[in-house]
Amino acid sequence: MNIFPSVLRYQKSGFSGLGIISAALPLALVAGTSPQSYATESTPADRSQLESVTVTANRIEQPVSTLSNSFSVITTQAIEQVSAAHISELTSRMAGVWITRGNGQEHLTAIRSPVLTGAGSCGAFNIAEDGVPVRPTGFCNVNELFDLNTEQAQQIEVLRGPGTSLHSSDAVHGVINVISPAPAAESEALLTAEAGPNEFGRIKASASEQYGRYGFRVNVNGSTDGGYQQDSGYDQQKLTARLDYAGDQWSSYTLFSANNLNQETAGYVVGTDAYKDKTLRRQNPNPEAYRDSQALRWQTRFERELAKEAELIITPYARYSDMAFLMHFLPGQPVEHNGQNSIGIQTTYRTPISSRLVLSQGVDLEFTDAFLTQTQDEDFSWSIPAGKQYDYDVKARVIATFMTMDYQWTERLSATFGGRFENLEYDYDNRMISGDTDADGNTCVNVSSGATGCRYTRPEDRTDQFNNLSTNAGLVYHFSDTFIPRAHFSHGFRAPQATELYRLQAGQLIADLDAEEINSAELGLKGRAGGFNYDLASFYMTKDNVIFQSSDRLNLDNGETRHYGLEFQLFWKIAEQWDINVSGTFARHEYTDDVTAPGSSALLKTDGNDIVSAPHHMGSMQLGWRPTQDTRVELEWVSMGDYYTDLENLHSYDGHNLLHLRLRQQINNDVSFGLRLTNLTNQYYAERADYSSFGGDRYFIGLPRSVYGDIQIRF
Repeated sequence: MNIFPSVLRYQKSGFSGLGIISAALPLALVAGTSPQSYATESTPADRSQLESVTVTANRIEQPVSTLSNSFSVITTQAIEQVSAAHISELTSRMAGVWITRGNGQEHLTAIRSPVLTGAGSCGAFNIAEDGVPVRPTGFCNVNELFDLNTEQAQQIEVLRGPGTSLHSSDAVHGVINVISPAPAAESEALLTAEAGPNEFGRIKASASEQYGRYGFRVNVNGSTDGGYQQDSGYDQQKLTARLDYAGDQWSSYTLFSANNLNQETAGYVVGTDAYKDKTLRRQNPNPEAYRDSQALRWQTRFERELAKEAELIITPYARYSDMAFLMHFLPGQPVEHNGQNSIGIQTTYRTPISSRLVLSQGVDLEFTDAFLTQTQDEDFSWSIPAGKQYDYDVKARVIATFMTMDYQWTERLSATFGGRFENLEYDYDNRMISGDTDADGNTCVNVSSGATGCRYTRPEDRTDQFNNLSTNAGLVYHFSDTFIPRAHFSHGFRAPQATELYRLQAGQLIADLDAEEINSAELGLKGRAGGFNYDLASFYMTKDNVIFQSSDRLNLDNGETRHYGLEFQLFWKIAEQWDINVSGTFARHEYTDDVTAPGSSALLKTDGNDIVSAPHHMGSMQLGWRPTQDTRVELEWVSMGDYYTDLENLHSYDGHNLLHLRLRQQINNDVSFGLRLTNLTNQYYAERADYSSFGGDRYFIGLPRSVYGDIQIRF
């Protein structure tokens, strides 16, 4: 499905990489990049976290300073200043968050966690747009952040730690919520054109208007990148269209979003310190790899104020996604094709019981129809023959009810208590022959040893159901604006993903899995005094029933891990023209039991070892200078600590430190330009390092020194 056929470019077909820019230009001439012109803002690029407002915790606007949870917020001004080519450039400004860049627009996520991989790794994070998850419960994708128009968001909010009672199953380690920009108060049209290295180009456009009770905003952007490594690159287009209505009794806004990605993917570069080798850095071991992904989403949020200051919020939504990609990281390089159609509704009824007590309650429903196929063109080995390996449908239903109590205990002390009960049911339909045969029902046989059984196993048709309860409690004591201690305790869960239950291997006919569970406790302190703002948080979390794949390629659920650390976010307006923003994390993420390594049945002594891809420290600092009202310069330092890349903690990556320099200049009321120099000192580094017992050290390459420029025009 081609969302914007006129601006697509398939590199496999040999079209020019600049075709997207010229094709998108007629549309872009009516609009621009964001709801605000940056240089006209008097606030710094990262304003105080305590002054920010979030809707992620309770589906209503609340100041971050009143919440017991840990939040990070990236504002409109920071989004425009950074003008990220990849979401990782923005999230590096947040404490406790590491979005690792793969190749192109691919990524893996870490929020108060190591970088998680595998079928259920994305199930630890709730990725949402205006509070509605991007993918259905149980059908996440590790790359789903690329579905969101973060380039033109109003702000990006991250809840660190287990979600609240309003969040569904997939929120064990955190929530990322991208907020769409509302229509402007007056007529507005903006256009931004960008260019950078490796044939990078991007057009961003925005148009907004008001008609009486109605207001609309349309944001669209299209980007192309020729890729740093050989035979790599991508074309991507994104659209968000929003219609707001303010009635006498009901108000609403409707959001429609679309994304199309066509990517030629570069795989890991292999070899010890290969990321430092000038020749290896540019190579692509997997020139045949690709990823094509399309997604459409709609939601309408209805709000009504009722008697006695009660409020009702109803949000129906629908989603569609379709993705095909070459699994270059698996033997035989099969092609996976997956997709989902889903509808749902979120409801919240918020009512004051007294002057001190407010109750929020609701019911969430979701229905999903999903499919997955996996096909391989040629034989790889006796156990991995050519042909179709999986072909199944899964219908899923989620019914959840929740209640939250906000209680003003005293004038200074407030408390929150919440709970959520969720029922998830899968109805799995195998459209192939069940068992570990090939597609025609033939048994795979090793002629040398006599061993039998194909690698991939298809279970019989079945239905699975999961019932789970999450709880949370929080306290905030407001001594003064300078000193606000807080405490938060929560129990969260994530049900197994459909792929963990039905995409089995090595003859495993049933994956008898339970939900992962997490227990979390955190203490925090935040406040502000003059131009100084701070937010500190310490946390301790344990996870049980962690789902993993054993050395025998069996999906099991008896893993245990431990996570603890300290996070900090600081902002200081040093002088009228200078400000500094600092965020960072010191943490340990450990195995608390012994596990087996892939390809071996021997039990490794991993209890107490660091989990793979879990740095002990990471952080960033932005030093901002505004010599005039129309100019802002920012120097950014990003620091990544060392981390282990294997279970036994015998192999590691040394970490890196990067400098970036950014300039935003307002020429006049209608024109501004930006200049960005990334990796200023031209460091050789890896976006992520990994170790495989088969291939050794392997890396996703970090880009060398790069210069990007953009110009923005207001019409």
